Amino acid sequence: MDIRNIAIIAHVDHGKTTLVDAMLKQSGTFRENQQVAERVMDSNDLEKERGITILAKCTSVLWHGNRINIVDTPGHADFGGEVERILSMVDGVVLLVDSAEGVLPQTKFVTGKALGLGLRPIVLINKVDRGDARPHEVHDEVFDLFAALDADDDQLDFPTLFAVGRDGWAAHSLEGPKTDLSPLFETVVRHVPRAEGDLDAPFSMMATTLEADPYLGRVLTGRIHSGRAKVNMNVKALSPDGSLIENFRATKLLSFRGIERIPVETAEAGDIIALAGMVKTTVADTICVPEVMAPLKAHPVDPPTLAMTFSVNDSPLAGQEGDKVTSRVIGARLMREAEGNVAIRVTETADKDAFEVAGRGELQLGVLIEQMRREGFELSISRPRVLFRTEDGHRMEPIEEVVVDVDDEYSGVVVEKMSLRKAEMTAMRPSGGGKTRITFLAPSRGLIGYHGEFLTDTRGTGVMNRLFHAYAPYKGAVEGRRNGVLISNGGGEAVAYAIFNLEDRGPMFIGAGTKVYEGMIVGEHNRGNDLELNVLKGKQLTNFRAAGKEEAVRLTTPRRMSLEQALAYIEDDELVEVTPKSIRLRKKLLDSNERKKASRTKEAV
Repeated sequence: MDIRNIAIIAHVDHGKTTLVDAMLKQSGTFRENQQVAERVMDSNDLEKERGITILAKCTSVLWHGNRINIVDTPGHADFGGEVERILSMVDGVVLLVDSAEGVLPQTKFVTGKALGLGLRPIVLINKVDRGDARPHEVHDEVFDLFAALDADDDQLDFPTLFAVGRDGWAAHSLEGPKTDLSPLFETVVRHVPRAEGDLDAPFSMMATTLEADPYLGRVLTGRIHSGRAKVNMNVKALSPDGSLIENFRATKLLSFRGIERIPVETAEAGDIIALAGMVKTTVADTICVPEVMAPLKAHPVDPPTLAMTFSVNDSPLAGQEGDKVTSRVIGARLMREAEGNVAIRVTETADKDAFEVAGRGELQLGVLIEQMRREGFELSISRPRVLFRTEDGHRMEPIEEVVVDVDDEYSGVVVEKMSLRKAEMTAMRPSGGGKTRITFLAPSRGLIGYHGEFLTDTRGTGVMNRLFHAYAPYKGAVEGRRNGVLISNGGGEAVAYAIFNLEDRGPMFIGAGTKVYEGMIVGEHNRGNDLELNVLKGKQLTNFRAAGKEEAVRLTTPRRMSLEQALAYIEDDELVEVTPKSIRLRKKLLDSNERKKASRTKEAV
């Protein structure tokens, strides 16, 4: 049976996972009456809630005697590390582009990676039923993108299909029959080369994704580079530099059939399989038979650009909601994450109770914190900070390409706010329907915390897409948050009467009955300085009663922040306390005298 290995790549929200759903249904993977969830490949709870793909996943369909292994990849730039690894184990890609939004930063990123590996993409212009669709213009944009990325003549001669993935049809032209996905399957079989490898050579494979299975232990997925794999064969693992990691027995071989993994006895070069039995082997290692001495070449991954400090929760409310609170348990969990996710780097800090976690962006690290929170961890998280480099004595910082689509009336305020954040506008053009598309090159530093403000400025209608561009010389200081915060000066439960009397000082983050402690941030000050106040003060009860004095207290609804909003809001002397049930903001130093001392020291310096 012929095997084709393909990845589906695209910008976030252009319809990859929905298209895979349709391919699974039309290839007969599901029974006629089988109940199947929408976006079946997004199996993780966070993926379902956020509507984005976070982890690359493998599936397989049969089409007229051909087995097509399909990898559904993430579209968000923060998970680019997943995409880079996946492309090294496929022979072709289907590049999905939204017929209205066209080419966006992540489209450019994934296409550049695919072309660099010599893959010949199939272009699928999706969602052609949209009212604002412009499929022919988008087709020209894709061609221009390929040319700008130095595609060779073979890559520029790409087949194009038009589709509506949600309705399950694809066609070679907009006028063609719109019945099913047969044109896509036929193009894949015709255009993507057969998965091949030297069957007579010794067995070797590159591990590209790692997961923990409760029954099998560590499971590594990858493509067999050469030879044949058999259950219970003795193999070894080599690190990218060629040193031996461990010898082990391949206790389980799993092949992908539809959305399930089924045990198989043997597998051949070119196939994508999952393997169990190892203890230490991880992503980018080579698994091979004992006589192989040289590892397979691993592709380098772009470095992290952002870091946060994960430390033990030392607030007075610590340990009341979570059961994983010690630095040893937190460290072990972070090290486990870094093993399977090559875009994350974990280092222990000098005080041993904290870990610096570096990654691609706020969303990627926010997803990790959310996962740990759901697993019962309690953490204190610092403000995100960018990772600088020094080159030839100059301080270099990460710069991102930012593409925003906004209604024409809001373009002025966006340009003004971005210029305050040291961004440089590189392009501005009308994108139709009363919208403008503006492209900036902006320091990552200036974008921390801007997304919420951007949505407020554009009344929720703006769309912002970001992608790491390059390191460039330091652009100078960027103005931070303008308002100070309101800080509780004692511990207990907040009282409605006290909050009501303090509302004129600024919006509150807590409601009546919320547990607070000294040093906890309970609201935002109307002015630029921090203010300590008492949210525990009850009404004085006396025997004196006067008419009109007993009205019920009506509180303004408190401002609740999501995890990402909280991380973007805090300053350098503040932390986000994350527990399974709560997200609280606090000062690093809870004692007001300690804070005053620290501020005097800072001024003196």
